[in-house]
Amino acid sequence: MIYPPLVPAEPAAAGDGTPYSALYDDVYHAAHGALAQVRHVFLAGNDLPARWSESERFVILETGFGVGLNFLVTWQAWRESRASGRLHFVSVEKHPFRRDDLAGLLAAHPELAELSTQLLRQWPPLTPGFHRLHFDGGRVTLTLLFGDAQALLPQLAATVDVVFLDGFAPAKNPGMWSPALVATLTRLCRKEASLATWSVAGELRHALEAAGWRLERRPGFATKREMLAGVRMGAVSPAPTLETLPQIPERRAIVIGAGLAGTAVSERLANRGWRVDIFERHDGPAREASGNPAGILLPHMAKDDALAARLSRNCYLYAIRRFADLPGVRWSPCGVMQIARDASHEILQRATIAQLKPPSDFAAFHERDAAAELIGRAVAHGGWWFPGGGWVSPGSVCVAMLVAGGANIRLHFGAEVAALRKYSAGWQALDARGGVLASAPHVILANALAANRLLPRALPLTPIRGQISCLSQEMAERIDPPFHHVLCRSGYVTPPQAGIVCVGASFDSGDTDLGTRPADHASNMRRLDELLPGAAQNIDAAGLGGRVGLRCTTPDRLPLVGGLPDTAAGHGSSTVLDTLPRMTGLHALLGLSARGMVWAPLAAELLASQLDGDPLPVERELARAVDPGRFHLRALRRGTAAL
Repeated sequence: MIYPPLVPAEPAAAGDGTPYSALYDDVYHAAHGALAQVRHVFLAGNDLPARWSESERFVILETGFGVGLNFLVTWQAWRESRASGRLHFVSVEKHPFRRDDLAGLLAAHPELAELSTQLLRQWPPLTPGFHRLHFDGGRVTLTLLFGDAQALLPQLAATVDVVFLDGFAPAKNPGMWSPALVATLTRLCRKEASLATWSVAGELRHALEAAGWRLERRPGFATKREMLAGVRMGAVSPAPTLETLPQIPERRAIVIGAGLAGTAVSERLANRGWRVDIFERHDGPAREASGNPAGILLPHMAKDDALAARLSRNCYLYAIRRFADLPGVRWSPCGVMQIARDASHEILQRATIAQLKPPSDFAAFHERDAAAELIGRAVAHGGWWFPGGGWVSPGSVCVAMLVAGGANIRLHFGAEVAALRKYSAGWQALDARGGVLASAPHVILANALAANRLLPRALPLTPIRGQISCLSQEMAERIDPPFHHVLCRSGYVTPPQAGIVCVGASFDSGDTDLGTRPADHASNMRRLDELLPGAAQNIDAAGLGGRVGLRCTTPDRLPLVGGLPDTAAGHGSSTVLDTLPRMTGLHALLGLSARGMVWAPLAAELLASQLDGDPLPVERELARAVDPGRFHLRALRRGTAAL
């Protein structure tokens, strides 16, 4: 599925000052008190907050985010009710406002100022797809679906408690109220879910009743005589995740590996109240590939906006929000310039921007002269500019994740898990002598290539050796004029940070040698000279410091996130991922390759959401694209799977 570029909403006002959409010739809310309308129609219409008072997790689905008042008023009510659970608010919006325009509209509601400020701080660039935002320490989660509801809602994996039907009037925007969309919404709802809407249009009532909703007319708000409230009477909707997991009430997990993958998923689970034991064979976190001084943060882009590019975009934007929110992360959103490799690549870069039309705060193409002016020196070609990208210290991310997890994470450094054993209540992690290190209902393999030593059948993981070179402060000071952005081409260079410039990196598939090589330092200096002509002069490659890390990748270069397939089970008619047998309680977060800084935060949120039964933070097809069962399923379809 290729999403069209978003068309932002333009701020306008009706004659009485009410926010107005010229696209739909309709107002965003009633003229007689916008916040009171939310409380009357959507909160009282769904018996909120009473219904969420005892809920561990409460999921609201809204059609039409608009100015965001429904979310903000609901969040305010959630806070005031002192609810003990977690609120998930999912909202679809075809024409979102730009941040500055949204700020102007929300300024009209000073009683929401604190919450509005937090929303605006995390407001994403207007790119299509899913965007997950966390508030109040993770107790409130907003998942924004930017794009057409008819395309995006079938991609949502969630079990919904309440629906706010709040699109523009059916006569103005019939697609938002169509029987097909009503059916899609209904399939996402649990039995006895409720809905409320200000509309009482006959076509809507008929569609809802046909889908199994019992409706009730209630007094409307202000001058509107009636509104609708309803309860779903149909069967329970399908499970919210892409794998069928037994409901294990005890939230405990063993995580193997304390690099980016392991610390990220541990923090996401701990934030949900899980108790996590991390086992790491080294004496601390981030001792292998995650231990490089700096990683770079930029998305992958493709003219056809294929699955990998869409997932990368989602992951990149989520990572930026997480790093900004986590105390202790050393990073700089200094911007990344990805210079074209050659003239043909420059043409492709230019065409990609023309095709996707991304907002300039996400990505832009700079012609050669503009790129040279931006970075302060001549370049061979133009390139992509990512203003929100930059460099990150992976080790600081790992430590920050562990600190954020608090007492819910127990650390076991210098403890290698030699084997796993299934037993009636879950899994046991064993040491080399067969002693039990820990037991838990769930195990998550986040230990890169070492994961295959613990599995009966190896996953398709390939090592990629990467050597970086580090320039000392004295060497970095020779680069004149100085530069302040991350630069990429065939390699990358980071601006001076903590007295070091990082240049990299080699990319040797299948190579597991951890020793540094003078030849690779020399190659990195050629990469540096390609990016910054003359910068490598008078640098003796043989005297450089550096570091080697082994990345771990898959045949399609996408990570493995989710439950592991049971390759020994009888498969019958299991020709789709949703019905593929799984090894109950055994999961993976592997194969992050050279983009661990981008992939890890959202991949961890995805896996934690699957385990805890939350709405998924990405489209169903993206979750399937990283499902660890995909390669086994392909082998089954070809008839080449070993049984």
